[in-house]
Amino acid sequence: MNGFEFKIIKPQKSLADFVDSFWMLHNPSDKVIETTGLPDGLIDISLSQSTKEAFRVVQLGGQTQYEQATIPANCLIFCISFKLLAVEYIFKEPVADIVNSGRILPDDFWDFSENDLQDFNLFVEKSASKIQSLLPKEIDSRKQKLFELIYQSKGAISVKELSERVFWSSRQINRYFNQQFGISLKAYCNILRFRASLEHIAQGKLFPEQNFTDQNHFIKAIKKFSGVVPKELSKNKNDSFILLSAIKSK
Repeated sequence: MNGFEFKIIKPQKSLADFVDSFWMLHNPSDKVIETTGLPDGLIDISLSQSTKEAFRVVQLGGQTQYEQATIPANCLIFCISFKLLAVEYIFKEPVADIVNSGRILPDDFWDFSENDLQDFNLFVEKSASKIQSLLPKEIDSRKQKLFELIYQSKGAISVKELSERVFWSSRQINRYFNQQFGISLKAYCNILRFRASLEHIAQGKLFPEQNFTDQNHFIKAIKKFSGVVPKELSKNKNDSFILLSAIKSK
């Protein structure tokens, strides 16, 4: 990757319904890196620090669109990327009001401190232990089944089919999504399809594989969420799309 370091660790099985991954991003250079953030359907809690920015803990509410951003010089970020079930059962607070934005959390949130940025593996262990202690004793079976189907299909499933398979009306599901996450179920599935398509684009496959109706539909969807057509996205000039660079580096 161009000028920065990226590492990712997947969670243990007991956390997999709530956590997608733990990851680290380090820009060791004295230069600011320009980047484009892409939607991935996840909710992040990140710890960060740089020579010009003090230690802080931030919760991001999830992106529904691409966004221009910068990675400060000499910046280190440790992050936990959560699946949507975590919003209700781990955070116990909706993120509908911070979609495409975020909120600054107390510096000692979950007993974190700037010392936790010294060792990524220890950060993962500490975070996993904390989340394990917050796991709910019971989960609404409809919601658990709903998210299993959504993630298994990588978003390539209709709202109608989901409703029928979990015995929960489309109207009620959408109310739940909008109240908790600030986005409709269909919009969320579209983001997951886009995220899944990045895996193929990273391999140079510039044609639809995730239940898009045709090539034109595929191109429009990719451009909507990234700002560029699949061919341009695949080039990823100067590693400007960090998410795609991270996928390629796996």
